[in-house]
Amino acid sequence: MRLENTLALIHGTLINEPFINSFENIVFEAHKIKRGDLFIAFSQSDIQIAVLNGAYGIIFDRPTQISDSEIAWIKVTKLEDAVKRLLRFRLIEKDVVAYECNEIILKLALQVTTEPTFVVVFGDIKSIATSLWHVENGTTLLFCPDSCDEGIFTNVKTISSTVAKPIVIMEKTLFETSFIYDDVFYERQLISPFFIPYLEKLLHLYKSLKINFRIRKFTPIEHFEAVFTNKNFEPKEFGTSDKVLIFESNTSLIQSEIIFLQKQANWAKIIYIIPAQTKTFPHAKEYAKKENFFIYKNKKEIRDILQKSNFHFALIVGVDKSILLSPPKIYQQLTLDF
Repeated sequence: MRLENTLALIHGTLINEPFINSFENIVFEAHKIKRGDLFIAFSQSDIQIAVLNGAYGIIFDRPTQISDSEIAWIKVTKLEDAVKRLLRFRLIEKDVVAYECNEIILKLALQVTTEPTFVVVFGDIKSIATSLWHVENGTTLLFCPDSCDEGIFTNVKTISSTVAKPIVIMEKTLFETSFIYDDVFYERQLISPFFIPYLEKLLHLYKSLKINFRIRKFTPIEHFEAVFTNKNFEPKEFGTSDKVLIFESNTSLIQSEIIFLQKQANWAKIIYIIPAQTKTFPHAKEYAKKENFFIYKNKKEIRDILQKSNFHFALIVGVDKSILLSPPKIYQQLTLDF
């Protein structure tokens, strides 16, 4: 890419008068720089490594000392924006198609093995750019708008809401499913039946695009995540206790998960612990009037609610299981005894 074209594309400012006028490739990791490359300096400490390895240009957005006046030093307002513009241009050249999906489908897709021409887009902008820069022409991408800027892509499509070949559930518990899809039996997968409609849409996408895929073993994703515990709320092995905490950080899923639990576990004692500020759950005040619904204002109140309640399942919304790693403080009572 020619220097003047790069400057125009990323809205950059050339702060010196270099001898070079073009670049062989754009690289995001300093140790992979070869002579003639343009380096994207996410880390200031990597700049000198890139220069020593033969970089012909450095793109940066923070105060930087010029160590070699013969190469191009390009200042941008925000490095992330510059990378997005470069990546957008690159993907147009590669003629990629991007399908948008929700967060659950994306996390399920990360656990399915597919062909190299199907790429699940996730991570920060550096990770995304690194993974997509050398994709094959005509590659299909899957991304979630909540975690990736849709503006990177020009050809964006949505996943079909209709499913031609449904998943047939053979056995199920709240957190585990055995099912058949396309005449293949998947036994005791650690995926809740709650997620099966999402998985159907993903598998339908693979089939419609004729993408070969392989499901090995699902592992729990960070939604509707079950943690089996003892009476002190210390984690136990899966399926080894009758007290289960279910964590859901995404408040937009509350309503559907409540309905699922009430339908699938109507025999059990269930409590619901919901954050006070939940804009995506308009019925919070209405539910709070019920005896098995609790509203919390801070994380400490969650443990207090759990300790005072009798339950089999507790759906805890707005936090993840890391709260179990912070045991409650034990306060020693002060006395006048010495």
